[in-house]
Amino acid sequence: MNQENFPTYDNIGFQNEEGRPPPYSPQHGLYPAIPRATPSYILATPNPINTHQSTAPAVPQDTAKNKEIKRCHWNRILCASVCFILVLAVLAILLWYFLYHQCALGKSCTYSGECLRKSQWCDGVKDCSNGEDESLCFRLYGGNFILESFSSRSQSWMPVCADQWDDNYGKTVCEQMGYNRENYVSSSQMSNGYSALKGFMKLMPGSDHKSLVHSQLSYSQSCETSSIGLRCMDCGESFAPFRSRIVGGSEALNGAWPWQVSLQIFGRRHLCGGSIISPYWIVSAAHCFQQYSRPWMWTVQSGDVSLSKMRFKQGNKVKKIISHEDYDPETNNNDIALLKLKTPLTFSETVKPVCLPNMGMEFSAGQPAWITGWGALRTSGRSPDVLHQAEVTIYSREICNKRAILNGAVTESMVCAGELNGGVDSCQGDSGGPLVVRKADVWWLAGDTSWGIECALKNKPGVYGNVTHFLDWIFWQMQIE
Repeated sequence: MNQENFPTYDNIGFQNEEGRPPPYSPQHGLYPAIPRATPSYILATPNPINTHQSTAPAVPQDTAKNKEIKRCHWNRILCASVCFILVLAVLAILLWYFLYHQCALGKSCTYSGECLRKSQWCDGVKDCSNGEDESLCFRLYGGNFILESFSSRSQSWMPVCADQWDDNYGKTVCEQMGYNRENYVSSSQMSNGYSALKGFMKLMPGSDHKSLVHSQLSYSQSCETSSIGLRCMDCGESFAPFRSRIVGGSEALNGAWPWQVSLQIFGRRHLCGGSIISPYWIVSAAHCFQQYSRPWMWTVQSGDVSLSKMRFKQGNKVKKIISHEDYDPETNNNDIALLKLKTPLTFSETVKPVCLPNMGMEFSAGQPAWITGWGALRTSGRSPDVLHQAEVTIYSREICNKRAILNGAVTESMVCAGELNGGVDSCQGDSGGPLVVRKADVWWLAGDTSWGIECALKNKPGVYGNVTHFLDWIFWQMQIE
């Protein structure tokens, strides 16, 4: 947390002291222009007659012209053939690009590249070699955790009807989404509201909760009971009071931010922060692991606001580090990573997950949010022993991308938050830590601390990974690991 204007950067893994260029540069044409071949014409000149020397008989003029005509004819054929072959090559490349890379006739498997018809997604048959087409077929919607299933028939997301539903189906669906069955909370019946106009996905007679649940759902215009609210895990609960307004930052109390963890290198030095989303999974920033990329180097400490007290705990070893495959260290685009632990965290009042945002939730401009971390209290200054907290404001991407602020560097994979007047910001050592928003008495993970220009400068708010943007990626990684 930072409240002073000193020149440094808020990110321990990436520094930007000269400002940031726009994240993308314009592309030039894909194909260079093909130069036209200029045919060469050879003029036949008859030899002069020399009566004093014996010479070969002169070639008749009409015969030379015939040879020249034939030569020009073959030149034209060769030129036309080359042009034809080049045109065919260009058409072949374009056809491949649109049919396979762009998958114009349907939807492509993200990781294996197969091109499927849209109706093949979530139809109960695994067509992608890795099963991706049947993996992201459920989602939770809105602050009430309404369960929705993707309909291959209508190509849309629809609420699931509670008819014939029980907790066994709820546990199976949570497991298919990437959660553990033992963390399951409950299924509840929700008011239909808007969903009554869309229709429902309803369990077919004879369904079995041990199989893929979405393959046993069919469209129904009506639902005798109501739609389902599904809680796969208790999350987003704080067990200690937090102050309603903090200028600059202050020390946090134990239990106020129970999802905050310290990521320590070789079990000794705090390097980055992270957020608990399940007993096995931590969300952090990809740039934290560019230099120290081996899982065995890292230890996750949790359960206290004091770093010195946590040093006496064993901590949790990291089994795997999954940085986003499209992370760009030049622009910090897609700056998110997941850590899978070797052993699960034991939840308590001081160790608790934060909620991943559900689809349909918007963290709008002007909304207050909170940042926490053990980062430096001033630019290039000391880091505190006790976790610090600060309230910030979320700004729109349009505001942050103004020339005088962050000059177009904030992409769709980022959230911009801070105070345009300066004085409140993340700083060195806060990287990977949470940006959280409170809605409906629940704390939601809106972002992971990514980058900034120095710390707490005027018109230089901090930038965070946009967790909502990465939901499919997060749930996919949780399912396959």
